[in-house]
Amino acid sequence: MATGSKADKKAAVDAAAWMFNVVTSVGIIIVNKALMATYGFSFATTLTGMHFATTTLMTAVLRWLGYIQPSHLPFPELLKFVLFANFSIVGMNVSLMWNSVGFYQIAKLSMIPVSCLLEVVFDKIRYSRDTKLSISLVLLGVAVCTVTDVSVNAKGFIAAFIAVWSTSLQQYYVHFLQRKYSLSSFNLLGHTAPAQAASLLLVGPFLDYRLTSKRIDAYQFSAPSLVFVVLSCTIAVGTNLSQFICIGRFTAVSFQVLGHMKTILVLILGFLFFGKEGLNLQVVIGMIIAVFGMIWYGNASSKPGGKERHSQQKKEASSGSSEIDEKV
Repeated sequence: MATGSKADKKAAVDAAAWMFNVVTSVGIIIVNKALMATYGFSFATTLTGMHFATTTLMTAVLRWLGYIQPSHLPFPELLKFVLFANFSIVGMNVSLMWNSVGFYQIAKLSMIPVSCLLEVVFDKIRYSRDTKLSISLVLLGVAVCTVTDVSVNAKGFIAAFIAVWSTSLQQYYVHFLQRKYSLSSFNLLGHTAPAQAASLLLVGPFLDYRLTSKRIDAYQFSAPSLVFVVLSCTIAVGTNLSQFICIGRFTAVSFQVLGHMKTILVLILGFLFFGKEGLNLQVVIGMIIAVFGMIWYGNASSKPGGKERHSQQKKEASSGSSEIDEKV
């Protein structure tokens, strides 16, 4: 009876963590789209630096209030994580600039097989045939929804390659660091957010100018644009935290698979709020295929042998951070 209650509690916390991530991730995409399309604030990398600066402030307040306990993360580990994370952010922005929307979406889809490869190589995880087929179905559905024209050039391919591998490594590393050093999501954010904020705020204005030929110091802020910047930074705190919670609980592959539900929600909300991206038959069919694949993945990966778990020793090492995250 106690085992069933514990399993139910874990399922409820998993669902709450996932919904938290979906709501904040979709919310920040809609806010940023309005900020950039309506108010012309096209400084994506600098804005991300602002996001991490706000997150740093949040973790500092929580540490002062006693909600974040002292923890240790070796500097070499922190440096590797920040390099992966910053290359991910910059690579994604550059990939979107240099590639067509179709190839950009294909690059994003390729993160799932790359994440699977990392788990197979480093964690010795094996996937059943049904689990592999369900992942393929998710990829097919999202591709039908999002991929239109596909054209690629040499520099665009390099940018996409860097973006895909750095993002996959960053997401894998979140799970790895939480497991190895028994860090909660708050603890890990407390270590990584200041370094990311400082580096992105330093590099961001120059990179944004290189990509858009616009200088952030020449941007004319208005009251509405300031409100949207503040709103974007506020939501980003939840997005950053929920990403660490979800990857810590689900692993990077499950996070990527379920993450495509956000793509579908963004398509629907884009149609409702902006009206420019209509829901045609192709998009609807793709959504149905992707949702079916996600349901199949959840069922297949949870079956015995569907996706082999870590050893009991690794589970025990990660239990400390999971218990702390359950309090969020």
